[in-house]
Amino acid sequence: MTFAEVIDDHFLGRYRELLDAEDAAFDDLEHACEEGDRVKFEADLAAWKDAINRKLAYLQKRGIELKVVLAV
Repeated sequence: MTFAEVIDDHFLGRYRELLDAEDAAFDDLEHACEEGDRVKFEADLAAWKDAINRKLAYLQKRGIELKVVLAV
């Protein structure tokens, strides 16, 4: 199945939900960092990582493999 065949209304809706969850988790993380609340920061960091992993797992389940390229 090609990438274009994977994308439909259901895919876009679910992916948008995952992006929104990641964005909300990052906002919480950012606020905890700004407030200097280390305990909340650690919890929010774990929640943000979880949101990212859910998004990546969804893409993988749909047959979309991503390569991470780090520029130095």
